[in-house]
Amino acid sequence: MNNNQEIPVRTQVGIVGGGPAGLLLAQLLHRQGIEAVVFESRPRARVEARQRAGLLEQGTVDLLRQAGATDRLDHEGLIHDGVLLNYNGRRHRVALAELTGGACITIYAQTEVVKDLIAQRLEQELPLLFEAEVTAIDSLDTGAPLIHYTHQGAARTLACDFVAGCDGFHGVARQAAPAGFFKTYDKVYPYCWLGIIAEVPPSTDELIYAFHERGFALHSMRSPTRSRLYVQCAVTDTLEDWPDARIWEELHLRLGTPGWTLHEGPILEKTITPMRSFVTEPMQYERLFLAGDAAHIVPPTGGKGLNMAVADTKTLFEALRDWYQAGDAAGLRDYSAACVRRVWRVQEFSNYMTELLHLNPEKSAFDQHLQDSRFNLLTTSAAASQVVAENYVGLAAQRAAAAPQPQPISHIV
Repeated sequence: MNNNQEIPVRTQVGIVGGGPAGLLLAQLLHRQGIEAVVFESRPRARVEARQRAGLLEQGTVDLLRQAGATDRLDHEGLIHDGVLLNYNGRRHRVALAELTGGACITIYAQTEVVKDLIAQRLEQELPLLFEAEVTAIDSLDTGAPLIHYTHQGAARTLACDFVAGCDGFHGVARQAAPAGFFKTYDKVYPYCWLGIIAEVPPSTDELIYAFHERGFALHSMRSPTRSRLYVQCAVTDTLEDWPDARIWEELHLRLGTPGWTLHEGPILEKTITPMRSFVTEPMQYERLFLAGDAAHIVPPTGGKGLNMAVADTKTLFEALRDWYQAGDAAGLRDYSAACVRRVWRVQEFSNYMTELLHLNPEKSAFDQHLQDSRFNLLTTSAAASQVVAENYVGLAAQRAAAAPQPQPISHIV
């Protein structure tokens, strides 16, 4: 936020979290004339440098375009209409576009999405506060919730109509409801991903997900000159356990198929990512609405994390738009119900892909034979491939699917 701008004390929507969900929600609201203030606890440079997902469903691209945030994406995004699955050296292509009536995915890093949305908001001189630590959220059962925060060394308070909690798994938004109100479901996987970014052109035009007797591997990309690659590693491993030579050796082994060559290049970054699934129900309390990682986490297999957050954002945006433009509270009352069924559908798909493609040290030989059978079905059944393709590109119908009874919001009239 420009230091010369006055920091608001009252707005319509207070957004806690300046990641893709919070920033996209703010921009969509702005284009409908709805005011919002975005709080981000980290410095701008750190937000823009954090490497995360890079796979965008068609629905995600469409919503970014609705927000006017696709100028760079349209020029730099890599469109894929298929994905490759390896299983112990056997390769199977899932023809996404052919199996889904033309749907595809776009490779464009979440980091770049965030950069685009930040630049857009700052150019419009709209309230976006970096290094603003939200300390508490209260009065959610009134018509004027309060967000308490510190910024530039001062303690401040923002009054608003609604609060969007887009501040991730460790954020404060989910803690604002009474103790025990939210019910959570959790699964931790017994392995991690070691990820690298390498300064080398991708070795293939499409993503490769690979299962090997030594573990999972993934070949992805960030641009025509940079590759994003992963190998499964143990939960006890550290980056020191994985020198560059070992990484490339495992990638060659796990991704290898006859007639195909993996190209190597300088490794620019290494990270280790734990694998977990997490769901919060419901996704709203009074005038607080959770979105993205504040409400759910999926293992990265299948690239659903960012897309789930964007789907939440779309649902919440449309509910707020209907409230402000027509006084229609149905979307706000139904928000959690509209999201949760989709969330569990995506969780199931992410779990399926994860269990299909990873070496699980806790599984028996019987379980391994079941894993083999699942891949054999995928390679011999067009129907099985179609189910994977439809889930991978994003099930549009799930966004509007009916779900359990909505949560009451007592102070929306």
